[in-house]
Amino acid sequence: MKVEVYDDIACPWCRLGTHQFHRAAGAEPDIELVHRPYQLMPDAPNEPRPLMDSVVEMFGQEQAETMLAGMAQLGAGEGIEYRFDRAVAVNTMTAHRLRWLALHEHGAGVQAALATALFDAYFRDGVNIADHTRLTELAERVGLDGGRVRAFLASDEGDAEVREQVAAARRDGVTTVPRFVFENGALIVGVTSTEALADALRQAGAG
Repeated sequence: MKVEVYDDIACPWCRLGTHQFHRAAGAEPDIELVHRPYQLMPDAPNEPRPLMDSVVEMFGQEQAETMLAGMAQLGAGEGIEYRFDRAVAVNTMTAHRLRWLALHEHGAGVQAALATALFDAYFRDGVNIADHTRLTELAERVGLDGGRVRAFLASDEGDAEVREQVAAARRDGVTTVPRFVFENGALIVGVTSTEALADALRQAGAG
């Protein structure tokens, strides 16, 4: 069974949702999660800056601190470590291109492992996920060839394809992520739970 998820690496709810999905799927080898690119802020700069600064600009200091503290607490309850004090905001297009490469050359399993590594790098480790050296290190950890990744990142390979996928998602009405699409046509959009995802997987399998 293949399930698609539209998500952005800079989305903490996407980090939580995909974590819940993998828990719901367990060790079932016949369930594949395919990540499709989406950008919450397609015009985000390529130069990194503290994520907290960006959130404060959007919501104000008090609301930003309350939101991020709540997200960190929710993540901790699910076994996810969010370190918003370390996180750096940056354009996610390059990281989406790398996920595209992983899917096309190695399959959904490797792409999913890379997606998790990217989420942890962004939300836990304070990594600039637009930096080619750091992206290469992450890719090598999940089995990609470093030389291939370096050459890929230095080129424009995959750029047009990923941008078209992002544009197509918007044309199709995707405005909220994560957005899980099941083979039976069922959708789960936004905040969810491991239980809801497990139910959707059972229903899709029964269909």
